[in-house]
Amino acid sequence: VHLVESGGGSVQPGGSLRLSCAVSEFTFDRYATAWFRQAPGKEREGVSAFSGYDGSTYYADSVKGRFTISRDNAKKMVYLQMNSLKPEDTAVYYCATDRVETTGRGLLRSLLYDYWGQGTQVTVSS
Repeated sequence: VHLVESGGGSVQPGGSLRLSCAVSEFTFDRYATAWFRQAPGKEREGVSAFSGYDGSTYYADSVKGRFTISRDNAKKMVYLQMNSLKPEDTAVYYCATDRVETTGRGLLRSLLYDYWGQGTQVTVSS
């Protein structure tokens, strides 16, 4: 399984970015997908997850109401729409997926995923 992220960049506080992740997996619709981020000197944290089991979505408290995860199973794409960006959102963002037949906020745990993209940098600065 290969994942390729795109859409990162630099934006001013309050701005928006849309990250995309292309997934090469035939049975993609059965896979959970998630976005993680890692800022310099910090641990990787789960930002948002999409359950392939029931279609539920989950968000870290720090991004709830500002970020939206979505996916297009036919195109095998996952998206993260990021609005009202803050300097503390600055990080490398990673897309991850795996066949996790469950749902719940546990999908925000990085240990669940064996397949990761290379990451895309998001910088929020004035």
